[in-house]
Formats: sequence, structure tokens, C-alpha cells
Amino acid sequence: MKSIWQQILRYLYIGKKDPGAPKTSYVAMMHGMNRISILLFLIALIIMLIKLIRR
Repeated sequence: MKSIWQQILRYLYIGKKDPGAPKTSYVAMMHGMNRISILLFLIALIIMLIKLIRR
């Protein structure tokens, strides 16, 4: 479970990068798409919580 959180932090540029990770353009694009999806998911959760609290 700890490695999942570390990977999410790496996607968001919060955690330090793995020096042994491959550095291809495909991996960079994949990380970019994952970063966007994580941020959109967090935004959606915040919006849902706000709507739930306002009821």
C-alpha cells in the first residue's frame, strides 16, 4: 500500500523520482495523463463534498 502512495506523489511531483525508472517519451506521456486524471478525480471529490455539505 505504501508504494501506491509513493507513485501518486511522484506523479504529482511531490515525491522524489526513482533514479532507475526508464526515461522514454511514452512513460512521460503516461505519467502526464495519470497526473491529469488524479487531479480531476480530486477536484470531483472536492465538488461532491461541497455539494454534500451544503444540503
